[in-house]
Amino acid sequence: MARLWVWLREDVWEIKFRRIIALALAAALVALGVWAGTTLAKEDRSCAPGVERPEGSDECVGVSATSYDWDRSQFTEAVKAIDTENRSLKKGAYVTVALLEPFTATDEDNLGDALHELQGAYLAQYRANHHSNDQTPKIRLVLANPGATGEQWRHTVGRLASMVNGPDRLRAVTGVGLSTENNKKAVRELTRLGIPVIGSSITADDLANGQDGKDPYPGLARVSPTNTDEARALASFADVSPGKALLVYDKPGDPYSRTLQESFAKLLKGSPYQPQPFTPPDDRSEEGTTANTFRQITHLVCDTAPATDTILFAGRHTQLRQFINALGDRGCQDRAFTLLTGDEGSYLTGDKALDRTALTHRVSVRYTALAHPDAWLAKDAPKSGGSAADAKVLDALLADSERKPVGPIGEVSLEDGQTIIAYDAMTLAVQGIREATADGATVPPIADVANQWTLTKGSQKVNGASGWICLDVHGNPYDKAVPIVELTPEGKARFVEIAWPERTPPPKECLPPAQ
Repeated sequence: MARLWVWLREDVWEIKFRRIIALALAAALVALGVWAGTTLAKEDRSCAPGVERPEGSDECVGVSATSYDWDRSQFTEAVKAIDTENRSLKKGAYVTVALLEPFTATDEDNLGDALHELQGAYLAQYRANHHSNDQTPKIRLVLANPGATGEQWRHTVGRLASMVNGPDRLRAVTGVGLSTENNKKAVRELTRLGIPVIGSSITADDLANGQDGKDPYPGLARVSPTNTDEARALASFADVSPGKALLVYDKPGDPYSRTLQESFAKLLKGSPYQPQPFTPPDDRSEEGTTANTFRQITHLVCDTAPATDTILFAGRHTQLRQFINALGDRGCQDRAFTLLTGDEGSYLTGDKALDRTALTHRVSVRYTALAHPDAWLAKDAPKSGGSAADAKVLDALLADSERKPVGPIGEVSLEDGQTIIAYDAMTLAVQGIREATADGATVPPIADVANQWTLTKGSQKVNGASGWICLDVHGNPYDKAVPIVELTPEGKARFVEIAWPERTPPPKECLPPAQ
């Protein structure tokens, strides 16, 4: 019996015990594997410090303060220059400005915009840190990406909000990109959180304060005119007659095209022709089927009275290019037409799908540019509203950027105006930050930065490379210079002249009148 007990203890119970231990160890290893896999999966969402792929997205979004180039080789040199400048700053001696742009865009046009915004913002940062009599605080520049279409704006805005306090000391966001619904939401949330925003190229009227006397974006300043101001400047230049013009517009439109269409419609009040709509894809960088619609619209253009010679186009650049191509093949080749549009026309110079021969078929295309490198260098340039001297400051920086210590920053083109306007937006941010910094202080209260916009006028205006920036009480530029540019058959942007929303340049005092 004793032997049986020993056998049971050693051979049965111990075997069972060993099995229990083995199962427990196996379960622990499985749990460890699940934990490790989950941890590795989370770590794998990171693209760079401050940048990650949110759940459900493969796009790297967030805020980068390193040399990370968003896997876009065209950004590499400019981003390295920014990183070098940032690393040279002493801790505690700087504040941060974020450039908000779609750095992971996939189409060439938006990538080109982002590159030019990068270059312009950096040149203004460098000038602020090295050519301003050692004024403080120094400026650190970081790059904020809400995604190619701005879909991840909430994630990126949250990251920016976390940078207001602590060592980052974020004091402004500049850039913003196109006038889209997602960017409207991002600006609304940033300003709701009390973060000052300076829009560089946004022109939509509903992405601005002061419409109907309301300020839905407190703390927003802009350096580009609204679509209404651009349309007024265009009308003063072209002397648009309602009886001789036809409107073609994007229906239902986005913030840019919709407000441009409304502005054009006011100019054509009393026109004998109904405006002609077209419906593009939701993503207006896609071709869609609008080329078919435009072919039919050109028939209607030819059906108008012989005196009709002007077409106002309210839409994005992909559809604009399609319409120009269709106009080149219109039936009434014996009639000449001038197409007038907004600043989306600036994309045409780099659009390889544009049929340039259309411009040799009695079709001229003129548009309002945000800026142009020749605007202030002409012999007959206006005596106020801007100056050649201010434009040449940027030209000198560009020359220096071809080599160290400023550059290199990649190939720079000023033709589309984006680099110029980004430079001016960053210059405005710097002025607002430094003017809000009290004597003896190193960092301004963030609320005081936004309060500077209403004071940016008169002798405190920004002498921008694009022209004077004199802000009204709503943060909009008053009577801002609007270069009129013509697209040539060679695909170049030929400067025509400067037009003004108020028909004439602002007085030298540059004080907006009572509204």
